[in-house]
Amino acid sequence: MELTGIWKTYPGGVVANRDVELRVEAATVHAVVGENGAGKSTLMKILYGVEQPDAGEIRIGGVPRRITSSRRAIQLGVGMVFQHFSLVPSLSVAENVVLGQEPRTGFRLDLARARAMVAELASRFGLPVDPAATVGGLAVGQQQRVEILKALYRDARVLVLDEPTAVLTPQEVDDLFTAVRSLVTQGRTVILIAHKLPEVMAIADAITVMRAGAVVASLPAAEASEAALARLMVGRDVLLQVERVARASGPVVCAVRNLGADSDAAVPVLHGVDLEVRAGEILGIAAVEGNGQAELLDVLVGLRLPTGGTVTLDGVDVTGWDVRRLRRAGVAGIPEDRLARGLAPTASIAENLVAERVDRPPLARRGVLDSRAMRRVARELVSAYGVRTGDVRAPAATLSGGNMQKVVIARELSSSPRLLVAAQPTRGIDIG
Repeated sequence: MELTGIWKTYPGGVVANRDVELRVEAATVHAVVGENGAGKSTLMKILYGVEQPDAGEIRIGGVPRRITSSRRAIQLGVGMVFQHFSLVPSLSVAENVVLGQEPRTGFRLDLARARAMVAELASRFGLPVDPAATVGGLAVGQQQRVEILKALYRDARVLVLDEPTAVLTPQEVDDLFTAVRSLVTQGRTVILIAHKLPEVMAIADAITVMRAGAVVASLPAAEASEAALARLMVGRDVLLQVERVARASGPVVCAVRNLGADSDAAVPVLHGVDLEVRAGEILGIAAVEGNGQAELLDVLVGLRLPTGGTVTLDGVDVTGWDVRRLRRAGVAGIPEDRLARGLAPTASIAENLVAERVDRPPLARRGVLDSRAMRRVARELVSAYGVRTGDVRAPAATLSGGNMQKVVIARELSSSPRLLVAAQPTRGIDIG
C-alpha cells in the first residue's frame, strides 16, 4: 500500500498533511509516530475515507484507489480502530461485531450463527472475548478486541490502530501485541499510530516519523533507537528520563477517611478508603481498571456522592459538596475520558479552555461574556501549553486526541488549583 503526495488543509488554514509519502509492506507492522498534531491521524483518516485529501494518490496492491468513504475503504480491505470506540454498550459482543452485516434466518438475526462466527474469529486471531457478553460490562481492553474483531469480520487486510495502547494496562498491551503478531503471521498488515516509543520498538517492523504534517524519516525498526526517534519527532534532543528532586511535604491538603461509594450499578466498590495528600506532594493511585479508582476520583471532584466516610480539604469537611462548590474551593479534575467528560467537542476550543471561569471577570461582567477577552485568554493558554491549532474559534472536535487532552490540562492547571485530581493525565500526550 502506498500514499503519495498527500496534502490536506483544514478550514482556517491549518495544513495537516504536507506532500506525505508513505509505503507499507504487506504482512508487516508499520508504525507512524510523531508529536500531537503532526498529521498522523489525519493521514489515516484519509486512508480510511473519513477525510478527503486536497491532493495526492492512494495505491492498494499497486492499483490507484479513490476512497470516498469508510464503506469504500472496508470494501477495499482497509479497517480502522479509532482512539474512541464506536460500540453500542447495550448490545452483545457478537451483535456489535456483525452490526450492519448480520447473518440472518429470513428477516431475523441468526444470533447463534453470529456468536459462532465471532467465536471462530476470536480464536483464530488470538482475541479472546465472550461473544454473548454485553459490551457495556467489558473492560476497555476487551472492548478494543471487539473493535478489532469488527474490522476482521469485514475481512480487513490492512488494519489501522490509532493509539491502541493509550487505554490499556501493561498486561492488556502484551495481549494486544500477541494478537497483532498473530494477525501479521496470517498475512494481515497493521499500521500502528503511536506515541510510546518502547512499544513501537517492541512491535514495529518499520517506522515512519512525521513532524508538522510532513514525513521526516522512514526506516526499518532495526535501525532506529528511542533517542533518535524522539529527536526526529520534536526536532530537538528529548530527555527520556526525568530526574526527581527530593522535597519536603507541607501540611495535609486533602484527607479521606473510611470512604465508601457505589458504582453506577449500585454495587459497593469503595470500602473504608483512607488516604492523605499533602501540599507539594504527588500521590499516585495504581489499580487494574474496575477496582474503584474511577469512583474514588468521582467522589473527590463532586461527581459522585459517597455512601460513607468523610473528605476534608484544608481541614474543612467537604463531603458531598457538588462540583461547582468544590471548584470554588480549589479542586480541579482531569477526567479519564476527555471526550465524554472533559470536553464539549462541538463547542469552540476557546469555550472549552475557559469553561470554568466564564461567570466572572475578566471574562464576564454583569453576567455578559466578553468574547474578545475569552479568545485572548484562550490564545495565551494555547501558546503556554503547546496546543496545535490555527484558530481558537474552531470546534474542539477538530483537534487531534493529544491536543484535546492538552486543552483539558490547560484549563484545569491554569485555574491554579489547591488540589488537582487527575485520571490518566498523559493519555495521548506525545513525548515532547
